[in-house]
Amino acid sequence: MTDVRLTTPSYLVLGIIDKLGEASAYDVKGEAARTVAPFWSVPHAQVYAQCDRLLEAGLLSQVRQESGRNRRVLALTDRGRAALQEWLGDPEFVPVEARERGILKLWFGGQPDVLAPVQVDEHRRTLRSYEELADEVGELLTSGQREALEFGIRYERMMVDFWTWVRQREDRTSTDS
Repeated sequence: MTDVRLTTPSYLVLGIIDKLGEASAYDVKGEAARTVAPFWSVPHAQVYAQCDRLLEAGLLSQVRQESGRNRRVLALTDRGRAALQEWLGDPEFVPVEARERGILKLWFGGQPDVLAPVQVDEHRRTLRSYEELADEVGELLTSGQREALEFGIRYERMMVDFWTWVRQREDRTSTDS
């Protein structure tokens, strides 16, 4: 066991395995896509790397399932559970790290008339999927889970509104020229 600096993706993995009881890295990846995607994305390769780091640090234990595909099933150790609980109780504020590729393209001179229609459509699609999720399982979620999903819904609404504004602004600018 080694001491390892825990990052937000580390806590994401610990939190998902804690909720599931035990899980393979593949299960963690799927659960992250299904549940926390509205407000936190994590690359699939990072999930596998985090599982290995947390296992090496003694925060996860593993059991090999002999039947089927010989999967590696992970569970929190007492140290892992304590680390997760300590993090959950920490009120530290960390500024939002926005990573919107379309916004970055705008900044560097991307064409608003090309970017905006696609961005509006994609954010509307994502918004619909989050709203469907809320309709389908909203009453099964804890209050914290429902509030986090609501953040995703509100974020996507804001992005639809923003890109609609960009498109309308571009339309006005091009007719003024």
